[in-house]
Parts: sequence; C-alpha cells; structure tokens
Amino acid sequence: MLPGGGPSGAGLGSGRPVMDDIPRRSPQQQAGTPFANFRKIVDPSGALNFSGKAILHSTGVNFSNGASFAINMTQLELEEELGRGNYGTVKKVLHKPTNVHMAMKEIRLELDEGKLNAIIMELDILHRAAAPEIVDFYGAFFIESCVYYCMEYMDAGSLDKLEEGGIPEDVLGRITGAMVRGLKFLKDDMQIIHRDVKPTNVLVNRKGEVKLCDFGVSGQLERSLAKTNIGCQSYMAPERIHGESQGNVGTYTVSSDVWSLGLAMIEMAHGHYPYPPETYANVFAQLQAIVHGDPPELPEEGFGPDARDFVGRCLHKVPGMRASYGDLLAHPFLVEDKRREVDMVGWVASALEKREARFKEQLQQAQAQAQAQNQTHSS
Repeated sequence: MLPGGGPSGAGLGSGRPVMDDIPRRSPQQQAGTPFANFRKIVDPSGALNFSGKAILHSTGVNFSNGASFAINMTQLELEEELGRGNYGTVKKVLHKPTNVHMAMKEIRLELDEGKLNAIIMELDILHRAAAPEIVDFYGAFFIESCVYYCMEYMDAGSLDKLEEGGIPEDVLGRITGAMVRGLKFLKDDMQIIHRDVKPTNVLVNRKGEVKLCDFGVSGQLERSLAKTNIGCQSYMAPERIHGESQGNVGTYTVSSDVWSLGLAMIEMAHGHYPYPPETYANVFAQLQAIVHGDPPELPEEGFGPDARDFVGRCLHKVPGMRASYGDLLAHPFLVEDKRREVDMVGWVASALEKREARFKEQLQQAQAQAQAQNQTHSS
C-alpha cells in the first residue's frame, strides 16, 4: 500500500474520486470516437460501466461494494516500458502526489465480451485481494478506448528474468512458499483459480518479496492452444492440452495450477524452460511430450529428496493424484523453508547484477557485429 495512510493516501483508495480538470466530451462529440464501439457500456459522461460491478472514468474507479480509487493520468509521469503483449503494454510511472512508483497496465478495448469480462475480473480480484503474496492495487481509470490500471511496482521484475543459471534450493523454497500461499489465498478466500501460473507472472522486488500478478486479461488471451506456436512455453497441464486437442476444454481445476507450479519450479531450478522448443520438430511434438512423456524432475545435484518429492507431487500425470495447496504447505520442503534463513535480498541483488552484465555483453556483441558489417560494406 502507499505510504502515508494506506491506499487512501493522497487521493488514492477509499472515498469518492476527486474530479480533475480533464474535459469531458459531450454525447454528440463522442459519436465519431472509439466510444461509439462501446455504446452499451459507455455512458454519455464518458464513464465505462461494467454491468454494475464497477464504473471507470477518467478520474478513477468506483466498485459496487463501495470501494473507490481516485487516480488519473494527470497525476502520473510516464517512465520506461516494462512489458508488452497482445493485451497492451505495462509502463513504469511515477505517481507525483505521493512520489510512489507504480506499474501501469494499458488495456486496449475491443468488441470482445470475453476480453471485457477478463478486464473486470482482474480489476475485481486486484482491488479485493489484500494479501502479502498478491501485488497491491492502486487504482484504475478509463480514457477513450483504453482502460488503465495501476499496481505495485516490483523493482526486480519477473522471475523469468532472474532465473538464468538456475535458482538455489533455499531461494526456490522461499519463492515456492510465497506462490503456494498466494494461490491458496486466491482459492480459499476469493474462490479464484489463477489459471496462468508461470515465472513471468511472479514478481520480485529488491526487498526479496515475491508476489503473484496477472489474473485476467493478459493470461486469457494467450492460454489457448489455438494461439500456441513453435517457440511457445506451455505451462498447461497434460489434461488441459489433451482436452483442448479433442475440442473438450472441460472444467479447470486447482490441480491444473499445481501442475503449472511444478513446471515453474523445474524451470527456475534449471534456469530454462524444461521442454525447450528448439529440441522439437514442431509445437505438436512438444505438446505430445508434455502429455505422454515422463514429467521433468529437479536435478539431483543441488536439490535434496524433499525438494524433489515436492515437485513430483505437483507433476503427477493424474490430476487427482496431485497435491492440494494444504498438502504442499505441510510438505517438509516448505516446513523447512520456514525454519531457515534465506538471504533473498542478496540473491535478488546478485541476480540483477548478472542480468545487467548479460545485457552489457549482448550490447557489446551487437555493436561488434554492426562494426564488422560496416567494415565489410566499406571495403
């Protein structure tokens, strides 16, 4: 939450939004704008009404349960881009009234009911999900045909950017414990199944905190087999891949997320995705390996029997045989994690140094190649 009084500090959080000076279009002016595509949900004032669950406008968002978050574009100073996907972009921004950095996600609206439902689902989860393992929500607003929402900025980024070379067992235990607690909170307290568990959706900060993100639109756009292509890293459980290939999506269960958790652990331990696309002739062969092959395991070197057994309980091919979140929290691997000291701050700092060194090396290689090409052309 924000310093100086929690989410309501400096105009954010509870209370009605403070209106700013952003001019509002008249209904006549809106007729030729992107608003025209959303007449059913965009009212004449320019607010976006999500079926009574939430109302977004240029100065904030009001939820039907009474929660209200006042934030708008004039308060934000845009900085660097953090990520880009089919859904839009995520940018680092500075909230000037509080001097707090945030991650602002921009979602481009389309005439797609599923996408609209995914947006309101993620907003609803974010504003209600108050837990140490879930990213904090600071507010949302709507301008023209884009929804923007602001979340806690995790300054070390996602785990996929920190795992190169592999993550040691003690750090893996600390990360896994946070993931399991976050997933169990979503399931038990909010009746939510994440559905997109993977290292890119696990964020870390320099304080060593680990938090889950992306419960809605970005995952929903890219989870289907129809969008899978070679080079894809699929975290879908075997039964989900098999079901979709047969045209039978079926019911998504917690056990599918448990599989994804186990696969993410394998990736973090090895430092790379366990089904490398380049080792398969095509994406079909890759998916067949996930469905019919033996599940991957933690390496014996560097990982004890408890860690290996824990992953094995996540990656059982039969969904009903996989461990529950309660089972996982009671497993010796995570019980031991509570007892030991783990220097997460030191590990994050080291991982960031390695990432920076790798970036500089890649930059030098690119510059050397460019220089060599220039010399070849000039000669």
